[in-house]
Amino acid sequence: MELRELHAFVAVVEEGGFSAAARRLHVSQPALSQTVGGLERQLRVRLLVRSSTGVRPTDAGVALLGEARALLARRDQALRAMARHTGGGGGVLRIGIPLEFPARLLNPALTELAEVCPDTRVQARHLSTSGQLAALHADELDLGLLRERPAGQEFDAMLVNRERLGVLLAADQAAELSGPEGLALDALTGLEWLAFPRSDSPAWYDEVTAILRSHGLDLGAQAPEGQRLIAEVKLAAVSAGRAFALAPPDWSQPLPEGVTWSPLVGHPLVRRTWAVWTADSRRQDLGRLLAAFEQPSTG
Repeated sequence: MELRELHAFVAVVEEGGFSAAARRLHVSQPALSQTVGGLERQLRVRLLVRSSTGVRPTDAGVALLGEARALLARRDQALRAMARHTGGGGGVLRIGIPLEFPARLLNPALTELAEVCPDTRVQARHLSTSGQLAALHADELDLGLLRERPAGQEFDAMLVNRERLGVLLAADQAAELSGPEGLALDALTGLEWLAFPRSDSPAWYDEVTAILRSHGLDLGAQAPEGQRLIAEVKLAAVSAGRAFALAPPDWSQPLPEGVTWSPLVGHPLVRRTWAVWTADSRRQDLGRLLAAFEQPSTG
């Protein structure tokens, strides 16, 4: 039994199905099914029950889920601990930051880094996931905060945040469409989704669009490459009453009068952010920053 098999099993349970888990892990669905099936054969027990509504763990699967999460957490803890004891600090630490990354995570981490590594200067760049990945490959970043976990062995990654996305909507529309538990995705039929370009984060884009389409939303044309979905664009379009935008509950921008944020019923959209760095990095200051990040939030 290998950690990658446990990681695959946990992803399937957390995502509620093989398709979403395959997108999360950047593998094909048949390969993921083969991995989980191999784990079941090794353990000689059925771990998952498949149905028309998705996948759920058996009693044995629930038992393994707790153990697997504990093992994976210990692995991540060990990686962070070793990162703190390797290489030297100082110089410039180059960090890629996506739009809407919460300050409640970044600011305390950078403050702690400044205290323990005063000789390190942080250079931050706002880049899309694809832009950060290209910069990591080109050795132009030391750490990226990506909406997708890269495949392969070249990079290490640590999940640092999970956000249950809600919807920005004109206040009068939200009052009309929302129920006691929030707003159902299918209630947004007829409104335009303010989309980010697929080239910014292909796997995350595909996950979002698949979920939106499964709730009957017509997404229209893709956003043009290079378009930046900044707060001002979201708020202006939503205020006009013809569109909706996705946003986390702790969105940093103040909402103008006439625009409101609503949670989504069932929390169907969870945005994850990974800290990603080159696997052979030996920077002590990078290890310190990784150790300073809080445990993944449920949003």
